[in-house]
Amino acid sequence: MIFHWNHLDWNFTDPKLKQKFEAKQAWKHAMPGGVKIDTLGNYYVSVPRWAEGIPATMNRIVVKEGVPLLEPFPSWDWNEAGNVKVLQSVLGYEIDELNRMWLLDQGKIAYAPSPEGSQKLVVWDLTTKKLLDSIDIPNMIAPYRTSFLNDLVVDNKNGYVYITDSGNGWPDHQVAGGIIVYNMKTKQLRRVLDRHYSTQDVPGFRFAIDLLPVFREKPMRIGSDGIALSADRRTLYYCPITGRNLYAVDTALLRDFSVPLEDIGKAVKAIGSKSTTTDGMHADNKGNVFYTMLEGKGVGMYSPSTNVFRSIVSDDRMLWVDGVAFDQQGSIIFNSNRLHQMFESGQPDMDWSYPYNLIIWKAYVGLDVKSYLYAN
Repeated sequence: MIFHWNHLDWNFTDPKLKQKFEAKQAWKHAMPGGVKIDTLGNYYVSVPRWAEGIPATMNRIVVKEGVPLLEPFPSWDWNEAGNVKVLQSVLGYEIDELNRMWLLDQGKIAYAPSPEGSQKLVVWDLTTKKLLDSIDIPNMIAPYRTSFLNDLVVDNKNGYVYITDSGNGWPDHQVAGGIIVYNMKTKQLRRVLDRHYSTQDVPGFRFAIDLLPVFREKPMRIGSDGIALSADRRTLYYCPITGRNLYAVDTALLRDFSVPLEDIGKAVKAIGSKSTTTDGMHADNKGNVFYTMLEGKGVGMYSPSTNVFRSIVSDDRMLWVDGVAFDQQGSIIFNSNRLHQMFESGQPDMDWSYPYNLIIWKAYVGLDVKSYLYAN
């Protein structure tokens, strides 16, 4: 256990903003989405704006007098809600082998339609501390009403980025999941597997954590979510949250924008059931895929060489394990955020005095195990 909170708090520089945050109890919907570490050992955490009042959506963790606080990254100005030119709501992001951060901006706040120009892929150089690029993701690629840009993987060797759109941006509407491919060289975007069975929620799917149904009054429906790129960059793995299957597709088909969409759909492989619902995924440099276990309360691993799924680590406090990443020193880092309790309607309020509501974990998985990004 590296960091833990009863609720998230920020290193505020504006007393008025701090007062507003506390008065409106905005921390009740401040959920750590994904955690990652850079080459200098700095920890970052995204806090998506799924409700009003989140001070900053992208953050670096700082420790003040022994207390972990969030500090807006790269600045307060870059986290200004309502300014579509800067970060609006970040859930998924990646730190690549060149120490560049790829930020996937969902654009939408509190599930309102994404304003034009708000959905984007922002590239930030952590070494020079400079903005490298900001790529607009337009309505024709990710519909502003239904889109829910979730997570991404980066392939610098071939020059592509792969993004999951969970398609649940309109909660009262049918899911419209898909995969988005970005060509770094041409700066073109293409949407594939739109509403394909593998990117959709499983019809009628229900699941429980600790025998308690998740979102009892309005069952969760989320399409393609977790995403992982194989070490050799040849296979893209992905999965919905409301379903247990792991799917895969050949990246050669995704990189060639002339391949018919129908052919890509036919090439999808159902790897099999993980025996658990999954949120975040990440592949290592050995060819394995690590996935979070919502029902199993922990992290599991799929080995393509043996086609075996197995549990790696589990703990009763690992309630809704979200993102998985690597510290490049043999360990995985991940967080548990109680999403199913924090956003459950009609449920008793969480015990906000409990010090382990939100946790960032670290688990050793093997010598020389690193992210897929560091594969030879």
